[in-house]
Amino acid sequence: MTDLLFRGGRAFTPEGFAEAVLVRDGRIAAVGRESDLVRLAPHAEPYDLDGGLLTPGFTDAHIHPIQAGLERAQCELSEVFGLDAYTTFIADYATQNPHKSWIDGGGWDMSAFPGGLPHRTQLDFLDRPAYLIQRDHHAAWVNTRALERAGITKDTPDPADGRIERDPDGTPSGVLHEGAMDLVGLLTPRPTPADQAAALLDAQRHLFSLGITGWQDAIVGSYAGSDDQLPTYISAAATGTLKARVVGALWWDRAQGAEQIAALTARRASAEGLDRFRATAVKIMQDGIAENFTAAVIEPYCHGDLKSRDEIACHCGGTGLSYVDPALLGGYVKELDTLGFQVHFHAIGERAVREALDALTGTNPANRHHIAHLQIVTPPDVPRFAALNVTANLQPLWATHHAQMDELCIPYLGFPRSDWQYPFAGLVAHGTRLAAGSDWPVSSADPIQAMHVAVNRTEPPGSHNSGYPTAATPFLPGQSLTLRTILTAYTSGSAWLNDSPAGILEPGRPADLAVLDRDPFTLDPADIWTTRVTATFVDGEQVH
Repeated sequence: MTDLLFRGGRAFTPEGFAEAVLVRDGRIAAVGRESDLVRLAPHAEPYDLDGGLLTPGFTDAHIHPIQAGLERAQCELSEVFGLDAYTTFIADYATQNPHKSWIDGGGWDMSAFPGGLPHRTQLDFLDRPAYLIQRDHHAAWVNTRALERAGITKDTPDPADGRIERDPDGTPSGVLHEGAMDLVGLLTPRPTPADQAAALLDAQRHLFSLGITGWQDAIVGSYAGSDDQLPTYISAAATGTLKARVVGALWWDRAQGAEQIAALTARRASAEGLDRFRATAVKIMQDGIAENFTAAVIEPYCHGDLKSRDEIACHCGGTGLSYVDPALLGGYVKELDTLGFQVHFHAIGERAVREALDALTGTNPANRHHIAHLQIVTPPDVPRFAALNVTANLQPLWATHHAQMDELCIPYLGFPRSDWQYPFAGLVAHGTRLAAGSDWPVSSADPIQAMHVAVNRTEPPGSHNSGYPTAATPFLPGQSLTLRTILTAYTSGSAWLNDSPAGILEPGRPADLAVLDRDPFTLDPADIWTTRVTATFVDGEQVH
């Protein structure tokens, strides 16, 4: 392999910036002044950064690539918005796919509907059952045919871990929350192994185009109508088609308890010895989301007056769901910790965050446990992350004013709870280790857009939320991060979380690299979003 000398811009290093980076045999050979590296390797092929920035390849610490790839091949609604646009797109898709027995896909946005709820009758123009997953993947929109196919009536009880949305007379309205999604989702046509493999490779190409060279798949298992992805990853790693460095977080089945740990251990062992994939984490989803009142909160949800910041007097009575009994959670986590698993928590509400922190108390820091999302964290719980050596796994794109935040979260969270959202700067102030991810396909996989939000706490221009009236108003700007802090989280922070050798530009590490078309550190912070990835390398090989 020819030596490569990256020059003509700057390279992002833990200490600051370097002039040049030398790559030899797929690894970083030297980092420093260009003149020194030219003397070290006079015949190296120059790669002109053209004034841009060379960074380690990004690692996405919470993402669902195979699900994203499958949805990109289905009725994918994320690029349109509003009922009229959705039904037009769905009708066109149905016409173009007359052979499909179901219309399945997803990407619709709760904020497009009053109260965040579409209705089955809005899909009843279709001649087939429909199952469309909400953008956040915590609900599904179905039509009457789908409900009939599943035998769901007004007499069907809610599952323990979900809710069937209903009309006033009790008739299912066409929205299935959380665990109720499986009542219909498991009836949809199953993707074949070839479909799963194609979805993974399509997702990998897309992620490489964004400079992402590694990730942690946040659900590897059967969940919300999706099939187990573990065989797909094992096959792709064994055949060499998986080039990214990937950790799979094995799904914790919340209908079971400690009896599943032996199976999780066997699943981990089935992936041992692979170069690009390890199944060394376990994903525990402790609650749902705030928009449908399934996020686990301490005080009840409320309905407030957006014109004031008064504490809300009228409470609706619900406090969300703790999917795993908090009294048992700590025991499960301790057993997983003893077996060397990393625990990857989903926690949105402040009660779920506290339950996760309580469960992680006394665990082994070497296992690199982490909590993702962290929408609401009480001020007393913020310093506990650093004290317990728990990594904060951030999804920065969500920390803005947009319709779901202003219309479906803040009015029901009330104050001061709404001011506890996404406390990034507070976590840093207490010395918390950060990782970062996207939750794609829930939101864009583009790390640059996420970094823009982390720094500005506003929507990037051109995003699907950027037209919202307050999108340019910073959301809790005191919780913003510096560009260096969030770029570090997306590189060395997330790579450390995955126990990956990449993530830092220093000699001996793999040459997993991203080339940016400009140096975002020289830009006005409001223009960070304009940065683009022009090339991506894995082990010194250009993959984009």
